Amino acid sequence: MRLKSLGGYVNARLEKETPIFNKQRIDFAPPEKINSLVVSSNQLCMSLGKDTILRIDLGKPDEPNQVELGRKDEARVYKMFLDHTGSHLLIALNTSECLYLNRSVQKVRALSRWKGHLIESVGWNKFLGSETNTGPILVGTSQGQIYEAEISVSEGSLFSTNPDQYFRQVYTLEEESGPAPVCCLEIERGIEGKFFIIATTRKRLFQFVGKVPEGTEQQGFSSIFAMHADHLPSFREFPANLGFSEIAFYTPKLRSNPRSFAWMMGNGVLYGTLDYSRPDSILSDERVWVYPSDIDITVNKPISIVLTQFHFLLLLPDRVKAVCTLNGQVVFQDLFLEKFGLLTCMIKDPTVQQIWIHTEKVVFRYHVQRESRDVWKMYMNMNKFDLAKEYCKDRPECLDIVLAKEAEHCFQNKRYLDSAKCYALTQNYFEEIALKFIEAKQEEALMEFLIKKLSNLKPSEKTQTTLLTTWLTELYLNWLGILEGDPSQRNLYLDTREKFRTFLSSPKNKDCLFNNRASIYELLASHGDTEHMVYFAVIMQDYERVVAHHCQHDEYDEALNVLSRHRDEKLFYKFSPVLIQHIPKKVVDAWISMGSRLDARNLIPALVNYSQSASTQQINEAIRYMEFCVYQLEETQQAIHNYLLSLYALCRPDSLLSYLEQAGTNPNRIHYDLKYALRLCAEHGHHHACVHIYKVMELYEEAVDLALQVDVDLAKSCADLPEDDEELRKKLWLKIARHVVQEEKDVKKAMACLSSCALLKIEDVLPFFPDFVTIDHFKEAICNSLEDYNKHIEELKREMEEATQSAKRIREDIQEMRNKYGSVEPQEKCAACDFPLLNRPFYLFLCGHMFHYDCLLQAVFPNLPAYKQAKLEDLQKKLAATSQPSKSHHRPKDADTISLGKGQQSREQIKADIDDIVAAECVYCGELMIRSIDKPFIDPQKYEEEMQSWL
Repeated sequence: MRLKSLGGYVNARLEKETPIFNKQRIDFAPPEKINSLVVSSNQLCMSLGKDTILRIDLGKPDEPNQVELGRKDEARVYKMFLDHTGSHLLIALNTSECLYLNRSVQKVRALSRWKGHLIESVGWNKFLGSETNTGPILVGTSQGQIYEAEISVSEGSLFSTNPDQYFRQVYTLEEESGPAPVCCLEIERGIEGKFFIIATTRKRLFQFVGKVPEGTEQQGFSSIFAMHADHLPSFREFPANLGFSEIAFYTPKLRSNPRSFAWMMGNGVLYGTLDYSRPDSILSDERVWVYPSDIDITVNKPISIVLTQFHFLLLLPDRVKAVCTLNGQVVFQDLFLEKFGLLTCMIKDPTVQQIWIHTEKVVFRYHVQRESRDVWKMYMNMNKFDLAKEYCKDRPECLDIVLAKEAEHCFQNKRYLDSAKCYALTQNYFEEIALKFIEAKQEEALMEFLIKKLSNLKPSEKTQTTLLTTWLTELYLNWLGILEGDPSQRNLYLDTREKFRTFLSSPKNKDCLFNNRASIYELLASHGDTEHMVYFAVIMQDYERVVAHHCQHDEYDEALNVLSRHRDEKLFYKFSPVLIQHIPKKVVDAWISMGSRLDARNLIPALVNYSQSASTQQINEAIRYMEFCVYQLEETQQAIHNYLLSLYALCRPDSLLSYLEQAGTNPNRIHYDLKYALRLCAEHGHHHACVHIYKVMELYEEAVDLALQVDVDLAKSCADLPEDDEELRKKLWLKIARHVVQEEKDVKKAMACLSSCALLKIEDVLPFFPDFVTIDHFKEAICNSLEDYNKHIEELKREMEEATQSAKRIREDIQEMRNKYGSVEPQEKCAACDFPLLNRPFYLFLCGHMFHYDCLLQAVFPNLPAYKQAKLEDLQKKLAATSQPSKSHHRPKDADTISLGKGQQSREQIKADIDDIVAAECVYCGELMIRSIDKPFIDPQKYEEEMQSWL
């Protein structure tokens, strides 16, 4: 089976690609023949016939503008020059005159200072030029002179002065035979204020380099030419000539410096790049591409040249040829039909990268489309692989070809590692590449290839990932095994080991290694590499294997370090029984550092197993952890508290009682088992602790009985605990008294018991004393008892007299209230509704407030408890029932009277009950008003309704 790595590409073109240079004929029929054409910034100007200038804004081609020169002599347009903004047009005439036309005006102006010079070239100022001013520019003539000039258009009127501000000679170009026409001029600015001026003649290319002080750029370039007054500037010269020359530049972006140039001269085309950091010359990487074999400069010499990013185009009388600047090969040729006439000129608009060609009667335009589409092939064939990859990075099928070629090139030159890196990125068959490195015995390069190939796999390619991962692991282990046995290769071994560990810990390989960890463990075991087995287990977070390894090799500290570092609770539970046998203090410290993450109940088996075979000092470690759980973590688990109790009972009796007392006496808040604690303390003879437990269990008799065996004072403290049960307290104190009398035979202590408990009397204690005891021991106690009885009798008499007096005063108050009355004036009004009081039944309170019955009921009812509201409603229904007349008209008269009498009696009782509820107190002065002080004035349920009523 052959594996095609990373899939493959389908390199199929569904339709024919458009050519790089796509020609378009302009739909334009000139009325006269075209003499000259220039274009810049989407502004096209052409000379038609003898006296017409046609200007077209290519953004609005339907609005051409025609300007007449107004010449009546035989002067004709020789050349035209348009600046980079498309605003300034210079028209050179064959009569050694020059005209100027600005884009914003319609009238041509003559440049008087330029008269007498046949203009061959213009070097525009791209840095200071604007739509109204050219800034300092350079002008080349047919006699070799270079002039500096400036043209300005004043605002507000056509011309306030002559447009040519000045026109002065700055230099003369010469060849070996004397002055030669200045064919081309170009001005460029480099870094640090340095200017480069390029001027060409038929055979020479001159460079003028110099700095113009900052702020003096407007003064022109005279200073640069003055530097070369005494000696010739640097120049290139070629023996052959065309009778003229032309130079073209390629500018990648608008308002940036040109990056390359192409000079068309007699021997061919001089092509190179422009390096503005060089001190004396910006021309760099120069080479001459000779003309194609079918071009004979004596018969069909080239007319014009245009430069693009990777090609220069040569204009011949009947065709256009495009030559690649990388290899000098003709990549495009376009033959024009004879009916169009001979080709005259070719020019490029640098702002939109369009090429224009015209004959005397037809205009063509070329669009440059995806010029770099095949550049990668040329760079690849030149072994410039980085550049080739740069130009096909968005075309994966081409990039694959480049990478394969680069990989093969590196392999042939024995650069195996570089070859492996490139092969890993290609679509070549995986087996072929792997076998290639195996046959060359380049195991390191094979590993590099596998690593790169692995890094390029997709997550879905799990089978390939598993294959490469396993193979790489085997290769690494073999290589490490070879290097480890060679002391001279120690550094290489360490470096390879680090790479292997990086490979194992790579996040990209994590899932694959985890899913196939069993196979990796087998490989590591087969090579006996325990070091990396542990390392791999740590990466896989297989800490159980790591800890087990350390424990098997008695490396208990290392095992504990792994547990502490990764803080896995399950591993602590599993390995603590082993570790605590050897390093108990460190283990307990680790447990404490884990805090509440560990469940102490799961560690109790380890502690129990350890404490059964350890000494008291070692058991203290178990106590230390249990105390941490109880006091620091505030554990409430009964098993933990019971185990701590057992340790205290076994080794720390002095801490046992303090623990029990700290736990408290409320059985609901005690976390240990009371019965288990009692049994444990009894087995170890800790009586004080048993007494405390009895008290908690509220077994006070058992507590007193056991306390009497230890300490009478302890028994006394137990006897006072049942505060709500006087009978039990008395019984407990009698036990203490009997013990003191009968066991200790101490009469004084017995008398002290009487003073400690008020419930005991001398008569309760006397039966415990033997018959031979004299009364002298009890005289004081008996006298005190009799005095207490006497005081009690006197107190009862005083209470009876006070009760008699209180009853008498109450009877007098009742009699007085029966005779009390109040008067109501006719004009009195209800305190609630403010209507006359006597119109309806009313109530009069002692405080002076008066209310109608129904008004008082309405005020009181909402504030009554629910049960009183229900009772009041029931009484009102009964009252209404008694007030209805009898429906029977045939009953005897005596029966009606009897019934009416019974009804009147019941009605009075009902009204009295209603009065007790409604008129119990004044609604304004009683407790009802006090209870309502925190109630809102507006019921919350009716708040919205009330608020809307105010709007």
